[in-house]
Amino acid sequence: MSDNSQKKVIVGMSGGVDSSVSAYLLLQQGYQVEGLFMKNWEEDDNEEYCTAAEDLADAQAVCDKLGIHLHKINFAAEYWDNVFEYFLEEYKAGRTPNPDILCNKEIKFKAFLEYADEVLDADYIAMGHYVRRTFPTQKELEAGVKPQMLRGLDGNKDQSYFLYTLSSDQVARSLFPVGELEKPEVRRIAEEQG
Repeated sequence: MSDNSQKKVIVGMSGGVDSSVSAYLLLQQGYQVEGLFMKNWEEDDNEEYCTAAEDLADAQAVCDKLGIHLHKINFAAEYWDNVFEYFLEEYKAGRTPNPDILCNKEIKFKAFLEYADEVLDADYIAMGHYVRRTFPTQKELEAGVKPQMLRGLDGNKDQSYFLYTLSSDQVARSLFPVGELEKPEVRRIAEEQG
């Protein structure tokens, strides 16, 4: 890739190590980086799990440390309409779909990408998924070669299955910085950066 300093990347920030290291790596590569925290579910009373507020606080702390702006968006209605209701219907019909696949297709790489384009004027989006992608040359693009998704370098963490429904246009607009690393290396980078 050429001069990244003119390219704006919106990183899906969950507050976890993978998205945090993704944002850090993109900054190191010279991109203009901003974070976007998605709330995809309305709160419940279950105290066993991290709440969206805790995740948001973690994401904000990472963005503050990296010196990047964190935007916030609520996709709970889109998640309900496009992921959860479909899951319930399929379950009632005796099938067990994988909601992560549909969430990636409808929320993270559709609603998120549309918001990043229309509101935040992004060149790319990035997530902390363990996948890789190809970067065709200009000549290859002109010949009709499209970017392809590849398995992540870490075979134990590869998430390409969860992204198999993405279109080549969605792949072309997405970056996956941790896909070139193994999980222990991602943890090491996170620890070194505090």
